[in-house]
Amino acid sequence: MPTLTRWYVKTSLLYLVLSLLIGLLNTLQPITGLSVPAVFPVYLHLLTIGWLTLFIFGVVFWMFPKYSREQPRRSEKLGWAVYVTLNLGLILRAISEPLNSLQPGGLWGWMLALSAGLLWIAGNLFVINTWGRVKER
Repeated sequence: MPTLTRWYVKTSLLYLVLSLLIGLLNTLQPITGLSVPAVFPVYLHLLTIGWLTLFIFGVVFWMFPKYSREQPRRSEKLGWAVYVTLNLGLILRAISEPLNSLQPGGLWGWMLALSAGLLWIAGNLFVINTWGRVKER
């Protein structure tokens, strides 16, 4: 298994545990009285982008058909750029979403928009790096 795939998969498993913990805490809000604003969107993003998307990206990088003999997985540098950009966007989103709900607009609104932009860039870079590997045998 390539190093990059191991990073994708292990990071996705961390996001799975973190998102399920946030989901548990969110469910316990009526009992504990602890209310965290905008925690449900953070839970969903950590679960779908952090766990599911990172896991899929890692497996695709590893298992999809070879691009060429010289570059079997296309560009490893681009794969790392996707990893870093996606994680930065997701972490920024997890921080700015609740803070923006407390103080809408301003700095936190811009951080939320930046996080969405980073996630969009990561998705596009993934498509660019993977597109040529989707082919007939």
